[in-house]
Amino acid sequence: MRIRAAVLEEFGQPLEVQELELDEPREGEVLVRLEACGVCHTDMYTASGVDPSGYSPTVLGHEGAGVVERVGPGVSLLEPGDHVVTLFSPQCGRCEHCLSPKTNLCVAIRAKQNEGYLPDGTTRLHRDGERIRHFMGTSTFAEYTVMPEIALAKVDPAAPLDRAALFACGLSTGIGAATKTARVEPGATCVVFGCGMVGLGAVVGCRLQDAERIVAVDPSAARRAQATHHGATETLPGGPDAVEQVLEMTGGMGADYTFEATGLVAVMGQAVEAARMGWGLATMCGVAGKGETLEIVPRLLITGRRVCGSSFGGLKGREDVPMLVRRYLEGDIDVDDFVSHRISLEEVNRGFELMEAQDGIRSVIAFG
Repeated sequence: MRIRAAVLEEFGQPLEVQELELDEPREGEVLVRLEACGVCHTDMYTASGVDPSGYSPTVLGHEGAGVVERVGPGVSLLEPGDHVVTLFSPQCGRCEHCLSPKTNLCVAIRAKQNEGYLPDGTTRLHRDGERIRHFMGTSTFAEYTVMPEIALAKVDPAAPLDRAALFACGLSTGIGAATKTARVEPGATCVVFGCGMVGLGAVVGCRLQDAERIVAVDPSAARRAQATHHGATETLPGGPDAVEQVLEMTGGMGADYTFEATGLVAVMGQAVEAARMGWGLATMCGVAGKGETLEIVPRLLITGRRVCGSSFGGLKGREDVPMLVRRYLEGDIDVDDFVSHRISLEEVNRGFELMEAQDGIRSVIAFG
């Protein structure tokens, strides 16, 4: 079939919306008609050329939601008409990692996915015979996409798909960082550095875990106000004095849990320093630039602080994303507040511009 999609032709250049050919789904694959897709920082990060694992030409986009149109041979988890959220972090349910409660990083199709291919090592996207690779195994800046069934989460059809799409990456990453990776305890003091989509998700997650104090750190007054709306009890503007301010607020001890959601290594360092001596846990959610490193004074670790990373919030997507969508429908999570702009596929580059300007939290591409 012929589809319209936003193609990354060259790093550092605007995406080009053009017609491509999309093959039918093969064994274990599903054809999805996209209804909505969030414009995520990871898409812009790859398009810029800073991502050391980036490749082109490819159709970007990974924060998508849509409706199953057709299924390939052997598909048993989904059927036409199902509402789904795309998962850049799949869940096969059978590999060593899926069977372990210690991680959500399924390894069933990871190697080929990281190279831009579907599990059989080929692509379904073509242009005049030229192979176009699949970004993060999803490629949702397109009217339709073909994906493995294990990379799709079936969600309640009552959820508007332009809201459900946010659970495909940023929002789930933040919520999961607090609820699954760090496992924030009731009554805890938490500090979240950065109040974009992931950071606000972490604020929500800390609230859902019944944290007593949630300090949101961001230079934007508007984002700090949004953090308060989502559960932050206190806010700080950040900057070089942020650690000192956190220590002052906590009687010199630091926070039980800190979360970094900016991708800036200097802020990552602050998150470690702001963690409590004895048992503080600093969780890194942001993605740093190519070649950047995080330096930690060993004394901070010797005195009991711990540091961990969180990919997709530690969520096992096919199980956990539907539950988060249900909590949205029950009123526990205000997803509507995060959707700042609705744009068309042709306006995808504007979505990047809005993100660069920190105008709003999420621009959502609406198809049709």
